Amino acid sequence: MPADVLIVIPTLGRRSDYLAQTLESILGQSVAADIVLVAPIDAPAVLDAVARHGVGLIADPGSLPSAINAGMASAQPHHRYVNWLGDDDLLTSGSLSVTRAALESDSARVLAYGACSYIDEQGRDLWVSKAGRWAERILAWGPDLIPQPGMLVRREAWERVGGVDESLRFAFDLDLLLKLKSVGTFVDVGTVVSSFRWHSESLTVSDRTMSLDESEAVKRRYLSRNARRLSWIWEKPVRGATRIAAREVSRRARKLGV
Repeated sequence: MPADVLIVIPTLGRRSDYLAQTLESILGQSVAADIVLVAPIDAPAVLDAVARHGVGLIADPGSLPSAINAGMASAQPHHRYVNWLGDDDLLTSGSLSVTRAALESDSARVLAYGACSYIDEQGRDLWVSKAGRWAERILAWGPDLIPQPGMLVRREAWERVGGVDESLRFAFDLDLLLKLKSVGTFVDVGTVVSSFRWHSESLTVSDRTMSLDESEAVKRRYLSRNARRLSWIWEKPVRGATRIAAREVSRRARKLGV
């Protein structure tokens, strides 16, 4: 039967070894998934990936959020669940099995997520982000603790909220979560479902201040007028906690010799 999961991989095709690992982590799942690369169509690493694995290919429209939306627009009627994955991130063994089953068991659920292992450039473990059930409860005002890699979204809900906001550079995943929260429920599957590669080229690592600024602006969109007036009370502590966590991951990476 046709795969009912679609995974979009936006890539510039500059990291062929990482891209190969990402593809293998998806293709090795017990649940079949269709894969679409959104990339420069003449990049050698991209052409090699298409030839080796038979994945789909769409021309890069120019920005990360627009690439994600372009990939999702290629979904076929049989694709019931969707997500995107960075070209250097990984799905852990059994990831799609547990997230898909969580959505299958309850039609009110629009998103399934789990914990995420932070790894260095060599794939060594640095940290595990254990989201937990309370991550959803603090999403509107606290740190975003729901890891984007490894989560799975009901396609109907994705289309209902209009996908990711292409006007955003960093916090489009947070914006998507807040939109999805208004149309259905989330579920934590209680296990590690993905790995995020921590390195100097990662957007949220290299541009931490701008990322935090945009995240705060996105959260204010969904607060009531009175809550927005009081948001300064918690924004500074949340920003501080986020920076402390980032520094700790970086410290561990340096200790391993990154």
